Amino acid sequence: MQTLNARLGRIAPGAVDIELDWAQALTQQHGFLHAGMVATALDSACGYAGFSLMPTDVGVLTIEFKINLLAPAKGQRFRMEGRVVKPGRTITVAEGRAFALDAGQEKLVATMGCTLMAVAGRDSIRD
Repeated sequence: MQTLNARLGRIAPGAVDIELDWAQALTQQHGFLHAGMVATALDSACGYAGFSLMPTDVGVLTIEFKINLLAPAKGQRFRMEGRVVKPGRTITVAEGRAFALDAGQEKLVATMGCTLMAVAGRDSIRD
């Protein structure tokens, strides 16, 4: 997230928002936020949302996600929302939504379905 200059917005049990500003280095050839950047920030928002409901002695890993790119990610700022749909002892399902913010307007540009795994007993995977 440091590479994206992203920051945490809303933090609540089962809900995390990540915010970032438009930056030339994060765009594709037409000046839109690159789909890879959108996916990265959405994955992290979903992961942190899931992690917020997991025991403190586990790590979290994404084991699957699907992204739907709905519109070009054109805006001055972006908000990625991660929300837990179904928490579980080992597997958690979350959904994400990416919004482009521009001139006071907000536009949904992507959605994500994300499956997360709580990893216990592995020192190399701790959050």
